[in-house]
Amino acid sequence: MKIVVVGATGTIGKRVTEFLSEGHEVITVGKTSGQYQVDIADAKSIRALFEKIGKFDALVSATGDVAFVPFHELNADHWEVGIRNKFMGQVNLVQIGKEYIKDGGSFTLTSGILTSTFIAGGTSATSINRAVEGFAQAAAAEIGRGIRINVVSPDLLEDSKAAYGSFFPGHYGVASCRVAQAYMKSVLGIETGRVYKAVNNDY
Repeated sequence: MKIVVVGATGTIGKRVTEFLSEGHEVITVGKTSGQYQVDIADAKSIRALFEKIGKFDALVSATGDVAFVPFHELNADHWEVGIRNKFMGQVNLVQIGKEYIKDGGSFTLTSGILTSTFIAGGTSATSINRAVEGFAQAAAAEIGRGIRINVVSPDLLEDSKAAYGSFFPGHYGVASCRVAQAYMKSVLGIETGRVYKAVNNDY
């Protein structure tokens, strides 16, 4: 399979690329690194990316920015970060990408644990993550051509616990290899419209 990984140089993207490279051609994409570059907040940049890559079998999006800001400080600019990047960026990877993906291909998007647990400063992130999941589940029912769309919702990564653990009290941290397996299940499996939660705790 020819698999495009957007966000391939990030913590999750590196592991996903490593796992999928066994037996498949992986095209690595980053904002400033990788084989190709893209700004997912810019639809023109996304289309230019697909024009360069051509037809592909699967796409994994392991990227997307949101603003972590206390609720009483949230403003339109903060919301715009998540809407344009993590939400519409991933929407456009699918909506533009459907013109280039082969029949029977798959898209795997990324949300996050904040869809089901809440932290200080996480209102925007929770809202955007839920929007990503809603889009994927609804689009999976309509897209046709045998194309599948799933979402991976990872918990705080063990690799990121030192930097972000204080924002996620009570979260053990999940191994990046376990998170990568969730992406593998989406790409190589047969299900669609699913949200795969890669977590170590469920409360």
